[in-house]
Amino acid sequence: MTGHYRLKDVVLVPGLLSLARVPLALVFPFVVERPFWALAVLLVAGVTDVLDGYAARRLGQATPTGAALDPVTDKFFVLTVAATLIASGHFSVVTVLLLSTRELLELPLVVWFALSSKARSARAEKPSANVFGKLATVLQFAAVSAALLGSPSTAFWIGATAVAGIVAALSYWKRALAL
Repeated sequence: MTGHYRLKDVVLVPGLLSLARVPLALVFPFVVERPFWALAVLLVAGVTDVLDGYAARRLGQATPTGAALDPVTDKFFVLTVAATLIASGHFSVVTVLLLSTRELLELPLVVWFALSSKARSARAEKPSANVFGKLATVLQFAAVSAALLGSPSTAFWIGATAVAGIVAALSYWKRALAL
């Protein structure tokens, strides 16, 4: 498998699932003040995040393009949600930084994968889910849900997300450095 991007890989099932997060991100600012709809958008985005990797492995459609597309669409979605939550007053900048610990710590890896065909090839040849990354995503969802619903447990979920984000980022770095 080559480490080059191919446009045709974008329209494979995993690529389309990743790309689904772009319109979901664009809708989020319009539904943030409607908790049911905001949570629905977050849930659908989370499901696409789980399913794109599963589909890539299950259907044998893991590609360098998909290995780069997934984290880029993830970051776009997270950035849009974070900016919306700050602009709407649901979160402070510090809170968003805590919730984004994983994304911030793995950003250099995203750039590396985007620029290195060798890294993309190695990642596409050994696709695997990251349990800590999935846990951090679930905790992010719980923290944002708690905030949107006005729950008193929001601070707990934010702290748990930050800790899980650090562990997840370290596991991503460990896996990437082993390539």
